[in-house]
Amino acid sequence: MKIIFSLIILFTFSLNAQIVTVKDAATEKPLEVVSVYSNDLNRALITNPNGQVDIKSLNKSNEIIFRLIGYEKLSFSYNQLKEMNFIVKMKEQAISIENVIVSAKRWEEDRSEIPHTIEVITPKDIELQNPQTAADMLSQSGHVYVQKSQLGAGSPMIRGFATNRVLLVVDNVRMNTAIFRSGNLQNVISLDANSLANSEVIFGPASVVYGSDAIGGVMEFNTLSPKYAYGNDYLIDGSVLTRYSTANKERTGSFNLSLGLENWGFLTSFTYSKFDDLRIGSDGPDEYLRPFYQTRLNGVDTFFVNSDPELQINSGYEQINFMQKINFKPNEDWEFKYGFHYSTSSNVPRYDRLIELRNGSPRSAEWYYGPQKWMMNNLSITNYSVNTLFDLSQVVLAFQNFEESRNDRSYKSSTLRSRTEKVNAFSANIDFVKNINPQSQIYYGIETIFNKVNSTGEKTNINNGVKSAESTRYPDGSTWNSYGAYLAYKNKLSEKYILQTGIRYNLVDINAEFDTTFFPFPFTNAELNTGALTASAGLVWHPQKDWQINFNLSTGFRAPNIDDIGKVFDSEPGSVVVPNPNLKSEYVYSAELGLMKVFSSNLKLELVGFYSYLQDALIRRDFTLEGQDSIIYDGALSKVESIQNAAFAFSYGLHGVIDFNFARNFKLTSKINYQQGKEEDESGNKVPLRHSPPLFGTTRLVYDDNKYSVIFYADYNGEISYNNLAPSEREKTAIYASDENGNPYSPAWFTLNLKLGIRVIDNLLINVSVENILDKRYRTYSSAITAPGRNFITSVKYNL
Repeated sequence: MKIIFSLIILFTFSLNAQIVTVKDAATEKPLEVVSVYSNDLNRALITNPNGQVDIKSLNKSNEIIFRLIGYEKLSFSYNQLKEMNFIVKMKEQAISIENVIVSAKRWEEDRSEIPHTIEVITPKDIELQNPQTAADMLSQSGHVYVQKSQLGAGSPMIRGFATNRVLLVVDNVRMNTAIFRSGNLQNVISLDANSLANSEVIFGPASVVYGSDAIGGVMEFNTLSPKYAYGNDYLIDGSVLTRYSTANKERTGSFNLSLGLENWGFLTSFTYSKFDDLRIGSDGPDEYLRPFYQTRLNGVDTFFVNSDPELQINSGYEQINFMQKINFKPNEDWEFKYGFHYSTSSNVPRYDRLIELRNGSPRSAEWYYGPQKWMMNNLSITNYSVNTLFDLSQVVLAFQNFEESRNDRSYKSSTLRSRTEKVNAFSANIDFVKNINPQSQIYYGIETIFNKVNSTGEKTNINNGVKSAESTRYPDGSTWNSYGAYLAYKNKLSEKYILQTGIRYNLVDINAEFDTTFFPFPFTNAELNTGALTASAGLVWHPQKDWQINFNLSTGFRAPNIDDIGKVFDSEPGSVVVPNPNLKSEYVYSAELGLMKVFSSNLKLELVGFYSYLQDALIRRDFTLEGQDSIIYDGALSKVESIQNAAFAFSYGLHGVIDFNFARNFKLTSKINYQQGKEEDESGNKVPLRHSPPLFGTTRLVYDDNKYSVIFYADYNGEISYNNLAPSEREKTAIYASDENGNPYSPAWFTLNLKLGIRVIDNLLINVSVENILDKRYRTYSSAITAPGRNFITSVKYNL
C-alpha cells in the first residue's frame, strides 16, 4: 500500500513539476545557486542544495540558460533537456566576461550588458576570506576602502565619497536613514557576514533606481534565502560555524538552518561574536601605540601608563545577529518572501575620543556608543504573470527601527551626558519589468519612504545618580519623507552594442521643530520641500566576444536630511555644529569608461577610469548664531559651524584588475585603486577631499581544488602626506603618525597574509589563517584604531 501511495504522490507531483538536476561535470556533485532562466531574463530560478530546480514555468521558452559564476554558460531547449533526462552537467570556466549578478535595476543582468562597474562578492569569496564583520568583507573585496574610528566600526569609502553619500541596501531595502551623517558611520557592522548569500558593490551614481544618497555608489547585501524541496518531502540545509582569532580574542559562533517544502521555505540564522581589546603589531609608528588608559578608582578619575602599549585597552565589544525568513510560492505566478532581521551590540567604546589628550590628561573619562540596534521586517511579493503592463513585478514593503546612543563624560567630571536616537523607517517599493521585444526592455517603479526621528538627552551625576535634562542631538519628532519614480530602458542595438538609459524624479520633505531651551536658535521650525531630477545613459560595446568597452554618464543626488538640517554636535574639540534650515540637494555628475579583455579564457585585464563632480556640496562651514561666531558648548567656548550648500568637489581615479589562471587550480588576482579628490574651501581654494583614500590594492595567489584552498596575499596602501591631508584631517593629530617636521600624515604600509582551507570531508571545512604575518603596526587612512597585528585565525564550518 505504501508503495502504491508513493507512486500516486510521485505521479501527481510530476504533473505539476519538472525537476532539472544540475551537477559539476568533473565531480558529479550537485551545484547550488545556479541561475536558470529564459532568454528574456525575467523568470530567473535558482537551484537548491541538491542542485534541483523546477523548470515547469520555462517549458514554453525557446532557450533555457544555465549560469553559475566560474562555470561555462549552457543553454538548451526544453526538448533537449528532456532528451538529457533533465540532468545538466556544467564545466568549470576559468575566466569569463559574463556573470549573472543583481544589478542596479534590482533584476538579474549579464555582466556583459552593464555599462558601469559592479564588484561581485560571491559566497565562495565570503567562505574563503572568512571575515569577522561585513565591513571587513567589503574591505577584502579590494575595491572598497574602509575607515574605522573604533573596533566596532567600518565606514566604506567609494570613489571619493562615504557615509551619507554612499547607500546601503539589504534585500532590496535601503538602510540609510534621516540621521546618516557626514561623519564616519558604522551601520554596516549591523549586518552579519555569516548570513550573507552574496553582495554587489555598484560604483558611481545609482540614483535613478535607488534615489537619494547613491552618489559614490551602492552596497547591496543579499542575505541567505530558504530553498524549496522540489519533489522531495522536505529539504534540510544549513551550516554551523565557530571561529577564534588571536588579535582580539574573537569568539564567534554562528548557525543557519533551512527547511524546504514543496511550496514553503523556512530559514533561521543566529550569530554571536565577542571581541576583546585589540592587539596591534610590533613594527610601526610609536604614535599608534596605546601609551595610557583611563579608569576610575575609588570614585576618582585617573589614568595609568599602559604596561602593554600594543594592547588597545577599551576597544572590545560584543554583537548578536538573528534572522528569520519564510518563503511561500503557491504557484508559478506568485512568490511571497518575509524576512525578520535583528542586530544589537554591547556598548562600543569610541576609541578615537579615548586617546585624545587635553593639558596632559585624557580629554574623556568615558566615551562610548550605547548598543547599536537594528530591526527590520520586510515583505517581498513577486508576480511573474505576463500582461500588458509588465512581465514581472515586485513589491517590497519594509519597516525598520534603529537605535543608537552617545555617552560621554569629560575627565574629572561627574556628569555623564547621554543622547539617544531612535528612527522608525517605513518604505514601499514597486518595481516592474516589461519586454517590448526580444531586444529591448523597460524597467520602471515608484518608491515611498517615511522616517520619524525621536531624540532624547539627559545628564547623570555619577556620584549621586541625579538626572537632569540635556539638549538633544536632533529635533525630537522630526520627519523626513521621500517620494520617487523612475523609468529605465535597455536596448540590444545589435550583437555588439547595448544601450541603457534611465531617468528619475524625487521629492523630499522635511519637518523639524526646534527646542530653544538650551540654544537660542533664531527659528523654532524648519520645513523643506525639494525636488531632484537625475538621469543616466550608458553604452556597452563588444568589438569581439572577448572584448568589452563600456561608457556611462550619470547624475546622482543627496537630499538634505535631519542630520544636515537639525543637528547640534561637536564635530571635533573646540567646534560645534548648529542647525541650518536653508539647504537644498547636492548633485553629482559622473563619467566612467571601462575596458575589459579576456585572453584565451585564462587571463582577464580590466581598467576603469572615472570622474565625478559634486555641485552644491553639503559641507561644514563657519556660521553665526544670533550674531555670535562662538558659543559655550559642553562647558567650553566653541566655534560655530553649520552644514551649508557652500562648495564644489570633484574626484577622479583609475582601478585595474588582473585575473590570471596560469595552471590547473592556480590563480593570480591583483586589484589596484588610485583616487584623487579636491573640494572648495571657504577661501575658494581647492583642498584635498576628505574621503579620497590613498592608493590601495591587493594581490592574491590562490590554489583551490575540491579539497584544499590556499591563499597567499598582500594588501598594500600608499602614503598621504601632510600636504595631501584634508584640512579637517590635519586637526586630528591624535590619530596620525608624525612626519619629519612633526606634522600629521598617513604612512604607507603593506601586509603579507596566508589562509588555508581544508575540506576534511564533503561537509566539514577547517580554515586556518595568519594575517599580517610580519606583524606590521599600521592604521588605514583616517582611522583612529590601529589595525590588528599578527593574527592567527581558526574556524570550523560544518554544512548540513
